[in-house]
Amino acid sequence: MPDALISIVIPCRNEAANLPLLIDEIETAMAGRDFELIIVNDGSTDETAAVLTEQAALRSFPVRELRHQKSAGQSLSVRSGAWAARGGIVATIDGDGQNDPQYIPVLVDALRRAGPDFGAAQGQRLKRRDSKVKQLASRFANWLRNAILHDETRDTGCGLKAVHTDILRKLPFFDGTHRFVPALVIQEGYRVVHCDVVDRSRRHGKSNYGIFDRGLQGALDLGGVWWLRRRRRRMPKVEEIKRV
Repeated sequence: MPDALISIVIPCRNEAANLPLLIDEIETAMAGRDFELIIVNDGSTDETAAVLTEQAALRSFPVRELRHQKSAGQSLSVRSGAWAARGGIVATIDGDGQNDPQYIPVLVDALRRAGPDFGAAQGQRLKRRDSKVKQLASRFANWLRNAILHDETRDTGCGLKAVHTDILRKLPFFDGTHRFVPALVIQEGYRVVHCDVVDRSRRHGKSNYGIFDRGLQGALDLGGVWWLRRRRRRMPKVEEIKRV
């Protein structure tokens, strides 16, 4: 798996209007770097497939589409992208345009500089553009999660992340994994570096997730991750001792 290649995974559902501009911005942000785009079309019912066919023909870098026959959710979309990735690092970004692609190289570079003890770089949003109700719900959820899991992360819901591909593939996957990446990476025996990023407003369309549905599911997932960490010891570093 080439260390220089960065696999950028974009989970998306019905984001046909947002994708061309987002891909433009990624191309600008990643100028001079070796990267591929893996766009996971999560059961879209709009023109996403046609847009991706057009974009793949226009671009000088790989634009790969993985298509779920029906929507499986953001976490399983990231999983599909992680297992298809050819690069040594997977960077994730939401398909709605709220995450700014200029922070992808920032996260990747921070992860590389941090050294072998670090498994992931997590974006933490400043100047949130969501509604006040959504911000308050997110703030409470992050406080509760950190109080229980002690992952030392202010904002795990941010879609901007960079994770070593082999580590990402080791994480347990369930519908909600993407909100617990720091805790799960720590469970594997690695540390997490954090980078502040600035949030933006969605350009087109509307969110596919409701506040109360996400809150209820998040509470159930939190209980599951807490149980997993209680029942499984933190993974030690394994080193083979070579003798002459």
